Amino acid sequence: MVGCAALPSFAAPVAPQTFTIDSTVLSETRRINVFVPSGHGGETGAPLPVLYMPDGGNAEDFPHVADTVQTLVAAGRMMPVLLVGIENTERRRDLTGPTTVANDKKIAIRVGGSAAFRQFIRTELMPHIRSHYRTTADTGIVGESLAGLFIVETLLAEPELFDRYVAISPSVWWNDEALVRAADARIKALPAKPKAIFLTSADEENIVPGTARLAESLRAHAPATVRWTYRPMPKERHDTIYRASEALALETVYGTGTAPGAAP
Repeated sequence: MVGCAALPSFAAPVAPQTFTIDSTVLSETRRINVFVPSGHGGETGAPLPVLYMPDGGNAEDFPHVADTVQTLVAAGRMMPVLLVGIENTERRRDLTGPTTVANDKKIAIRVGGSAAFRQFIRTELMPHIRSHYRTTADTGIVGESLAGLFIVETLLAEPELFDRYVAISPSVWWNDEALVRAADARIKALPAKPKAIFLTSADEENIVPGTARLAESLRAHAPATVRWTYRPMPKERHDTIYRASEALALETVYGTGTAPGAAP
């Protein structure tokens, strides 16, 4: 079992590389940040798995996730990865699926764009990363709140897009918990291929029950090739859960030498 011991202090990670993609799918320019742990990657380095993250701007969650990756890799507690952060333009559009709930539609002028955002990742961002960096075929995704919702939706709707899924306090209340209600059937239909899944929640009454039911669906119906962990953190709040859980989540899913479906 992976513990929660305090991380040792290491030198700050190097500055990320930044580029833009003129997206045909989204009809806009998207800024992307890429971080490689010190001592890894480069022209002669071993190819790296790729960890994608929504909310990946330098003024968003990218810096603290990159710092945690650097620290865990330096401590030998997770394998090195290429971290790819996707900076937001219209966050609530990109990270939500369609909804029939009137209150959901009030959160932004446009919602329900998750399928297009997923298409952007699949058809534009992933090919760019593969063509410009030395990578393996191993892909993962990490995110919190609405990004966690997007990750759960992707697991259930397009499970082969990623090998490793980290959903931190996913906003599964969206659309009257439609994803949770569909979870049994969709988890039964997951491909029998290695996958790693990490779920957590804080003290949120609108998130905890749905996340717990997702975990029960995984317990009852996930193929044996799927390695999953549900670790509730009821002492955390929605605004503290990401930083409080990311080291545990990444070490659980990316423990040194761990394949997606293998025990850490």
